[in-house]
Amino acid sequence: MNKLKNKTAVVSGASKGIGSEIAKALAREGAKVIVNYFSDQRGADAVVKAITKNGGIAIAIKADITKEQDVKNLFENSFKEFGKLDILVNNAGIYNFEPIEAVTSKEFYRQFNSNVLGTILCIQEGLKKINEKGGSIINISSIASVKPTSMSLVYSASKSAVDSITQTLSKELGEKNIRVNSILPGPTQTDGNQIIGTDVEKFVVANTPLGRVGKPNDISELAVFLASDDSSWITGQKIGVSGGF
Repeated sequence: MNKLKNKTAVVSGASKGIGSEIAKALAREGAKVIVNYFSDQRGADAVVKAITKNGGIAIAIKADITKEQDVKNLFENSFKEFGKLDILVNNAGIYNFEPIEAVTSKEFYRQFNSNVLGTILCIQEGLKKINEKGGSIINISSIASVKPTSMSLVYSASKSAVDSITQTLSKELGEKNIRVNSILPGPTQTDGNQIIGTDVEKFVVANTPLGRVGKPNDISELAVFLASDDSSWITGQKIGVSGGF
């Protein structure tokens, strides 16, 4: 219960889904958590309430991670509140599946701005606040980055870029004792991604050796491990959490 005691974490896009589960899991292990959100204040407040009700410490901060000033404010306000940063989870992201003929420059920039630029901006600002003893950066990628499916051209490309960020910065930041890893979730049932009871579930189960759709806590438990000192010798890795999908 205290793997992350005295540590502080920022989790982007944490008002729902995988991000909210990661925020709660980090808090359960003792971390003070900044729950970042952009549009869903009610969801972010609910995550904070769940954490504090369970004895944890958390605050919600609004920021559009695609805008430099918003990101700067996110980390400055986080630092004012807790005085340091040890863990950064880049979870915020968007997706859209469509054939190549339907892809537009607008949709390309929408996904790349959120999934790639947002990750870079958060890391840039986070590095200014990360504890001088080092820290852990966890990028939430997707199994689509290494095993893409049809209709996922832009999304898969954006998540491949996230993995490249992970591997490049693991080399660049190692001397500062900052570890950088990617988590690659497979199809996961969340409030915003309803899979159970659909044809998608049938497809996923049929193509998943462990025979089920993913759950948010499948990902959050790995995030806790990568955030903790238990993974102090792990960096630059792309870790699939997909049941073998």
